[in-house]
Amino acid sequence: MPSIFTKIINQEIPAYRIAESEHYIAILDAFPLVKGHTLVIPKLEVDKLSDLNLDLYLGLFGFAKKVSAAIESSIPCNRVSMHVIGLEVPHAHIHLIPINTTNDCNFANQKIKFSKEEFENTAKLITAHLKK
Repeated sequence: MPSIFTKIINQEIPAYRIAESEHYIAILDAFPLVKGHTLVIPKLEVDKLSDLNLDLYLGLFGFAKKVSAAIESSIPCNRVSMHVIGLEVPHAHIHLIPINTTNDCNFANQKIKFSKEEFENTAKLITAHLKK
């Protein structure tokens, strides 16, 4: 059965898309810790990051670097943290989280609820910084 990320990649499930290339996609996390919390996902459905072939692995981090720079340019923060957890969805992915303190990226924190409009505005803001 395809993962939820594969369904998003195939546009079977909606998501707030930030960036997309031939091999990767970046979307806003539907259950964010903070505004701008983004997931970077290889389009190839592979359970663990370490199971990606080296080219896809390195490409994923290069793609994440570009998205991270756009997040940092558009969301007020001290830096963008990067996390690989991978327990919630059996499809390799990276969390990019704008932070001001280490507590901002604590996955035990309650998730923030945003309106559709807030998600859309955040996606547009980050996407606009990707194009610069």
